[in-house]
Amino acid sequence: MGLIQIVVILIVVGVLLWLVETYIPMAAPFKTIIRVVVVVAVCIWLLQLSGILGGGPFLGSRSAPLR
Repeated sequence: MGLIQIVVILIVVGVLLWLVETYIPMAAPFKTIIRVVVVVAVCIWLLQLSGILGGGPFLGSRSAPLR
């Protein structure tokens, strides 16, 4: 995956998060939970892309399936 694709995906995720927080009425604790979940998911995704975090079978790794 190219650097431009990664930047575009990060921008899209950021805009979607902003839209959800701005235009969907919900309590502040729920907005915080959504924000934390999105940030953690993006961090894990970036770590996997960079090769720092080796994904297991439940983290979406691209290894061959177990037989």
